[in-house]
Amino acid sequence: MKKAVALLSGGLDSATALALALDDGFAVYTLSVDYGQRHRVELERAEVVSKSLGAIVHKVVGVDLSSFGGSALTDSTPVPKGKKGDPIASGIPETYVPARNTVFLSLALAYAETLDTGDIFIGVNAVDYSGYPDCRPEYVAAFENMANLATKAAVEERYKIKIHTPLISMTKGKIIKSGVTLGVDYSLTLSCYDPGASGKPCEACDSCRIRAQGFKNAGLNDPALSI
Repeated sequence: MKKAVALLSGGLDSATALALALDDGFAVYTLSVDYGQRHRVELERAEVVSKSLGAIVHKVVGVDLSSFGGSALTDSTPVPKGKKGDPIASGIPETYVPARNTVFLSLALAYAETLDTGDIFIGVNAVDYSGYPDCRPEYVAAFENMANLATKAAVEERYKIKIHTPLISMTKGKIIKSGVTLGVDYSLTLSCYDPGASGKPCEACDSCRIRAQGFKNAGLNDPALSI
C-alpha cells in the first residue's frame, strides 16, 4: 500500500478527508498540530478519530503559534458568535490563524519525506467555509509547486509532492454524506472553536453554525449533539 500523511484536526472535514484517503487505498499516517489553540480538546478527538478509522500511526507535533497571537483561536480575542440561522459574516474572520495551513502543510511535508512519500491529504474546503485564504485551490497549488522545488525527493525526481484536497469543491452537506457512506463516526469529531471543558460545542461560533447547516442540508442529525 502506498503511504500518505493526512493532517487531522479532529473536526468533521479532516476526518472525512482521512476516510477518503483510506478508501483510495493509502496506508495513512495522521498528523495533528498542537499550536496553542484554545480548543485543545480537538487534539484528543483527533487521536480517537485516527484510531477509529484505522490509520497506521498518529503523531502530534507542537508549534506554539499562541506566542504570536493574532487570532481568536490563539489569544484572548473573543470567538465571534451568532444565532442559529444567522448568515456567516463575509471577509476573513477573527478565527483566522496567521499562516496556519502553511505551517501545517510544511510539517506534513517534512513527515511525508521521512516516510518516503509525496502524498499529503488536507481537509480544506472552498465552498462552505469561513473565508480563510489558505483554504483556496490557488493557495494549495502554490504550496504544492513550492514543495516540489524545496524537497530532496522531488529535486532528485524520485517522486512528486501531491497535496490531495478531496473536499475542496464539496458542500458541507455532501462532505457529511460522503463520510457517512465511508463509516465516519461524526460523534467523535469536534468542530467547535470555543467548546466547554468537556468538549461540548458552543453551537454559536461560525464553525458550529456551518456544521449545523451541513447536517441540515444532508438531511441528518448531528450525532455529536446527542452525547
